Amino acid sequence: MSVKYIPVQWNWNKYIYDAVMLLGAGLFLYVFLYAAPGILSHERPINAQVHNARAFGACAFVMLTVILCIGPLARLDPRFLPLLYNRRHFGVMTAFVAITHAGYIVDWYFAFSASNKYEALLFANTSYGQLAGFPFEVFGIFALFTLILLAATSHDFWMKFLSPPVWKRIHYLIYPAYLSVVAHVSFGILQDQQNHVFTAIFVGGALAVGVLHLLAALKDRRTDAATSTAAADWVEVCDVAEMNDGFAKIRLLANGERVAVYLNEGRLSAISNSCAHQNGPLGEGRIIDCLVTCPWHGFQYDVTNGRSPAPFTEKVPTYNLKMDGTAVFVDPRANPPGTYVEPLRLRDGTTS
Repeated sequence: MSVKYIPVQWNWNKYIYDAVMLLGAGLFLYVFLYAAPGILSHERPINAQVHNARAFGACAFVMLTVILCIGPLARLDPRFLPLLYNRRHFGVMTAFVAITHAGYIVDWYFAFSASNKYEALLFANTSYGQLAGFPFEVFGIFALFTLILLAATSHDFWMKFLSPPVWKRIHYLIYPAYLSVVAHVSFGILQDQQNHVFTAIFVGGALAVGVLHLLAALKDRRTDAATSTAAADWVEVCDVAEMNDGFAKIRLLANGERVAVYLNEGRLSAISNSCAHQNGPLGEGRIIDCLVTCPWHGFQYDVTNGRSPAPFTEKVPTYNLKMDGTAVFVDPRANPPGTYVEPLRLRDGTTS
């Protein structure tokens, strides 16, 4: 078996992104371990192994919280899109931080057990029928293995091999993984925590994730309500005077699909709003040389035929357009992906 895959080369944006991530994680660990032990004021003395475990665990939780905040922030404000562009790098680094946390835990709390330390991790506490003393380790184990799975399959090769829909469903596991981390911390460290600094960080982070996703969902619902259409032969998109050259107007169709209608140097073209890579919003991208760039991960498509430039092979559906005076209409019946459609020319507010 083989998969035709064309790698995307690294660029300065990726290097800068990763450098900032490393600096941020390093700074967090330094503050936790050395600069602010007084602020943390542990209720009783702890050794270096436990202190390191808490530092890496707290860092992994904060990193995972930031990762889950990036998506809704980008939907609420496009200025956050650069953070979304290489978010998978962030996830891989978070997995390594979580693995380090787990290593410290296993090598300290279970290393002196009479049985194998991994067996002790799983079977030392089996009190699943009670709330107090519940074996919170199972939540951490699930979250850790989920992060490892997502990191191992984060490369675009796996998306190509598994297909984007399957890959996307697998990576939705990030949400139950985060809930498991919340449960892991709630049943674990917070039951034995007298200082409330980390409690405030934990509660604030979890609330931020929930509130931002709620706000983004409400914004999407308002946008869909404002642009929704009933089933029709042709659907009005907008008046051509409302369009800006190089950008798109997005219209929600009755079948739930979104179409992006672009104005490019006096010509109108329409393609699906969903990128073939990860369903990114193509309508939020800008046209350069007839190619629109997806704001999520940089995939490009020719707006006249929905095809990525060679040697890439991604394709999205195209749509037919017409005008009635200065009103732009789209045929809601999509053409097969990669179908060329002659752009609609504008001349003095009319078509030619």
